Amino acid sequence: MSAPSLTPSKTARARHAQPPSDGPPPPGGSFARSLKRNLTAHGFLIGAVLCFAFFSWYPMVREFLLAFQKTDQGEVSWVGLDNLRTVFNDPAFWQAWRNTLLFTVLALVLGFAVPFAVALVINELRHGKGYLRLLVYLPVMLPPVAAVLLFKYLYDPGYGLLNELLGSVGLPEQQWLQDPDLSMLSVVIASTWMNMGGAALIYLAALQGIPGELYEAAELDGAGLFRKIWHVTIPQTRLILSLLLLMQIIATMQVFVEPFLLTGGAGPEGSTTTVVYLIYQYAFNFNNYGAAAALGLLLLVLLAGFSAAYVKLNRAENE
Repeated sequence: MSAPSLTPSKTARARHAQPPSDGPPPPGGSFARSLKRNLTAHGFLIGAVLCFAFFSWYPMVREFLLAFQKTDQGEVSWVGLDNLRTVFNDPAFWQAWRNTLLFTVLALVLGFAVPFAVALVINELRHGKGYLRLLVYLPVMLPPVAAVLLFKYLYDPGYGLLNELLGSVGLPEQQWLQDPDLSMLSVVIASTWMNMGGAALIYLAALQGIPGELYEAAELDGAGLFRKIWHVTIPQTRLILSLLLLMQIIATMQVFVEPFLLTGGAGPEGSTTTVVYLIYQYAFNFNNYGAAAALGLLLLVLLAGFSAAYVKLNRAENE
């Protein structure tokens, strides 16, 4: 019979080597460790959310409440739909919507087609693309007020450059900003020149991503320039075109700076009164913040509904 071994077994050594257990980990311990490990990232995230909530969500909630309230000598009272009735009964309400829709249509005809055409021309050039990109984007880098005042000088009926050019070729001078029939078109031209640079560069980036083999195949099939644009360029850039179309409609429906600085806001016979300018008048000229909030709420609902319908139709088309 062998004597018992005085050397502890491996199992016993391993058991004695293990530290004593303190029980199950406390609840939330993994989250605390993760939070400590990513404290900087969470700090930036929380800061961004707070800024977004303060500058975006709070104004929207505040506007929604103001649309159903009335402030009289510091006293706030609920008035229900009275602010909406005030807005609907204003004769300038429907004129502002007509002018805004007219501006949107004209801006789409010019501001949507011109940047795409400019991008097509730059994309076909072999030299000077960098210089032309800078030249096209230069108006976007100008302060909006400076750009609008430049056009106000160009449109001046006395010494404006446009009338000087018309007079040099024997054409009659025009009252660009004083004529109700020309004032809105003049505002659209200025807005198109100011904002087309960003869209043109986005289109140019999309065009440069189209494979050259598609154009070569179209040429082998006998396609000309316009057929290549219709059957190759537009289908390949359809996503960018649809996205910028939606963004441009939303932006043009909220136009304010150009008519405000060029024509004083209302324009001759109210021809450039827009919805946002009417909101400005309610709030800062008439001190009727409830009516301003109600009109802003109507614009918000309209644009949100249009965006939702547009996204749904676009998704159904892609499926």
